[in-house]
Amino acid sequence: MQQQALSAIVAWVRLEAAIQNFNQSLRKQFGITGLQLEVLRILGERPALPLAALRKSLVMHPATLGQSIDELRVMGLCTVTRDPRDKRARQVAITPAGVELMARAPVAGPVRLRAMDHDVTKLDRLKAAFDDAVEMFGLEEHLPGKADGR
Repeated sequence: MQQQALSAIVAWVRLEAAIQNFNQSLRKQFGITGLQLEVLRILGERPALPLAALRKSLVMHPATLGQSIDELRVMGLCTVTRDPRDKRARQVAITPAGVELMARAPVAGPVRLRAMDHDVTKLDRLKAAFDDAVEMFGLEEHLPGKADGR
């Protein structure tokens, strides 16, 4: 095996482990997942957001996002209401309790890219590396909207 390939695998395993440990820490300290914290941080940027727009920005399966938002709603961290202009659509908004939790939670994981200033060239390299990872790992057919119509 090429040394570079082994080094890349080790780096990937370290990233996966760090994300898993971060999620476990969030669950233990705050009772939420990394995805739920990401949702709260996005909701914290606007007074209310259509659920469809949130789903599109996170590129996730509707059931996965819906379950996470429902748990946040039950915990009193967000509200879900019908859009007064379109009764079929739902609006999601962060509550004061959600804002307070978000203020105490660490800014880490992918949402940190939105919350902090970063060197633009590093961001460009990171995006290219993630695009390369999808290709090199043979995962193109598993991208949302490709394999199963999600």
